[in-house]
Amino acid sequence: MKPLIGMTIYARDAEGQFRVPALYCDAVVRAGGVPVLLPPVEVDISLWLERCDGLILTGGGDLDPACYGRQLHATNYGMNRQRDANELALVRRALETERPMLAICRGIQVLNVALGGTLIQHIPETVGEKVIHRLPPRKPTPHVVAIRPESRLAEILGCTECTPISWHHQAIGDLGRGLRVAATAADGVVEAVEMPEHPELIAVQWHPELSAAEDPVQQRLFDSFVETCDAT
Repeated sequence: MKPLIGMTIYARDAEGQFRVPALYCDAVVRAGGVPVLLPPVEVDISLWLERCDGLILTGGGDLDPACYGRQLHATNYGMNRQRDANELALVRRALETERPMLAICRGIQVLNVALGGTLIQHIPETVGEKVIHRLPPRKPTPHVVAIRPESRLAEILGCTECTPISWHHQAIGDLGRGLRVAATAADGVVEAVEMPEHPELIAVQWHPELSAAEDPVQQRLFDSFVETCDAT
């Protein structure tokens, strides 16, 4: 049996449709997993985790800043309280049950907030523009990431530097409980975190799915994750 990989998806849009970029699913299928889409609806999330071998937290709009004790910022967009509630609950339950997790972009932010951390609400305003993490108005762009040599991420990717595709205007502020920085950008923005007490957790701020089909370094994130899910 191939491992079932639960994947969060975007909130219901104005036409009443749920959606998620197919590239996430493609990367999971290439890795040998079976994607299972988890829509942000009122549901007992523990039932999802009982049936899924691992959890991928995908990208998307901003978390409501009320989730981490902040006021709305002028640049906030795409917020959805049901998605926030589902994903925060999923993270906490997955940590309790030691389910493997791969958190991507918004996902690393959800993870950090679930563990009591905060977010930088708009990188250019707080950090500056030494590194461009997203082209205006909302377009992806590559930039170099430095990976800590002692990290599990470096072991998985087989390198201590890579140039993934970035697409975010927010990032980790105060680090959540138990998390350890695994990679940074040249401006100091946290690009990946790990959790020593939960080694089956990897979280990255960039979008590996956008280049995984052509970049074996980025595909390794999915390959390693699905392999872990298959072994647990």
